[in-house]
Amino acid sequence: MEEEQGAENPGYAEATRGEETRSEKVGSGEKPNEHPAFEACRLGAFVLVVGALIGVGAGVLYLALEAVQSVFLGYVENPQHPGPSGVPGWRIMASLAAAGVISAIAWWLLRGRCKPVPSVAKAVVGKRMPVIATIIHVLLQIFIVGAGMSIGRETAPRELGAMMGQRFAHLSRMDSKDVRLVVAAAAGAGFAGVYDSPLAGAFFAIEMLLVDSRWRTVAVSLGTSCVSAYVAGFIKGRDAFYALPSLHLSVSFVVFALLSAPLWGAVGALFRRGNQWAGSRHARGSAILWELPLVAVVTGAVALAFPQVCGNGRAAAQQAFLTSASLPAEAAWSLAGWLVLLAALKAVLTILTIRAGASGGVITPSIAIGACLAAALGLGWSHLCPGTPVAACALLGAAAVLASSQQAPLMASCLMLELCHLSVEFAMPVGLCCVGATVVARAVLRHVPPVTELPQAHPFPRAAQSAA
Repeated sequence: MEEEQGAENPGYAEATRGEETRSEKVGSGEKPNEHPAFEACRLGAFVLVVGALIGVGAGVLYLALEAVQSVFLGYVENPQHPGPSGVPGWRIMASLAAAGVISAIAWWLLRGRCKPVPSVAKAVVGKRMPVIATIIHVLLQIFIVGAGMSIGRETAPRELGAMMGQRFAHLSRMDSKDVRLVVAAAAGAGFAGVYDSPLAGAFFAIEMLLVDSRWRTVAVSLGTSCVSAYVAGFIKGRDAFYALPSLHLSVSFVVFALLSAPLWGAVGALFRRGNQWAGSRHARGSAILWELPLVAVVTGAVALAFPQVCGNGRAAAQQAFLTSASLPAEAAWSLAGWLVLLAALKAVLTILTIRAGASGGVITPSIAIGACLAAALGLGWSHLCPGTPVAACALLGAAAVLASSQQAPLMASCLMLELCHLSVEFAMPVGLCCVGATVVARAVLRHVPPVTELPQAHPFPRAAQSAA
């Protein structure tokens, strides 16, 4: 199962032709005579050592994002200042134009002259991740998000973690069964480290990559994610990713979760199909040299009026979480329309960015889309049921659109609770909304078939012939 359909350019990940040779696989095959105690110690070393290294890597990527934001846009995002709202328009345009040109050239060269970087899902089943190319690929993703392009950054730490897991598996000569486990757990640990979300990181590995809930899988995945998140916290801090007003569980909150879940399921399913379409038809060869800069400039033009579209979606979601219900009816209608338009722009620009050839994630854009739409609906719900905070509605929409678009209700529920530092009492309405949305999304996805992936065109024919 692909962890994010379309987000990691499936056509690019399949650029190599022919079957994988045995040398491309990680590990050394089955070793039936290995003592169970040795296997347990090796997995324990992986959890502690590799988990800590992934935590350091996630923390460094977090600092790298802040450095890019500071240099290119002149600000560093936080819950109080999540987007470039006060940045001059010329600087936003210059930042995005530069990011589009630089990243287009870098990816054109990387994909044409280096061994392709597979998706995390392909790495789990044995496709080797080249070290240098993976590191460059990861840093490019952080760069474009920090400079303002509309795409998520969570794929970068997952790829870095998966690459580290593969190296550990190769050096310790793990069998194929353990290779799958440690690569998936390492990818989840990268996710956990960058967002301080150990439960979400573990469920990412268990629910989306391995689809396996045996105790051994749970123990390694959860342990690695916990170590990574703990170590990364020393580098980047442990503050909440989103700032919400004080919330209290109420009956209207639960009713909104149940009634709105089908809507979020449909939205998530359509966003998923949009990402799949973009990923299967992303710019190939030299087309990226003009398509990616063009989309970057379009993003900059939109950001002049809607600066919240920049980056991974944190600004748009934070805007939704801070929406107040204490507005006159006319102002509430106007704000609701603005939030719906913001969600639509974020979805379209994210899909276009993937279509233009960029690599990255769609988890935080999904959160932003769901939060904005739910906040718009919550403005009306708060007038129907006075006392229901709009932020509570936005929280449910964010979690449910994420769950339905990723088909992962456990990961989505835990991620939102961890990102917002919410108490466990909110697990019930958030979980119900995520499950309901996921069920509806599956029904929608059955009636909206995915697109067929196009063949990969190699930008350097001679390099392709020599590789063959």
